[in-house]
Amino acid sequence: MRHKSFDAMQCPIARGLEHVGEWWTILILRDAFRGMRRFDEFRDSLGIAPTMLTKRLNTLVESGLLTRRRYSEHPPRDEYVLTEMGQDFRPVLLAMMAFGNRHFPPDRQLVRVVNEQTGEAVDPVLVDPATGQRVDGPGYAVVITPLENLP
Repeated sequence: MRHKSFDAMQCPIARGLEHVGEWWTILILRDAFRGMRRFDEFRDSLGIAPTMLTKRLNTLVESGLLTRRRYSEHPPRDEYVLTEMGQDFRPVLLAMMAFGNRHFPPDRQLVRVVNEQTGEAVDPVLVDPATGQRVDGPGYAVVITPLENLP
């Protein structure tokens, strides 16, 4: 069953959900960030039906989040690679992971982001690059700005 389209809504969250709002889609992107590229890797990791996986991969390619790249001609086989747009989804996944760790942690473990140089765990947060301040706290508001008013 197809959900209502959010594409015409004037909300960037709704419009983003139009392309990534289905749970299999988000989990496929998660696995792509873990380095998975091939159909059987996604299928084995997720336990998803092949027909559903095919639909979701096609949607991700059509949306521009993944690109399909042929790695075998005989038999024909493709791999799926994150595009620049797909790479831009990483902070969303990290925020979802932090939310899940805090409110719905897996049994007796956490999935953490670690600094590869120090080995220290870090909490993913969104910060203002100019000030280093978290943008989810006081002093930051969400406002609507017409594109023609941007520099």
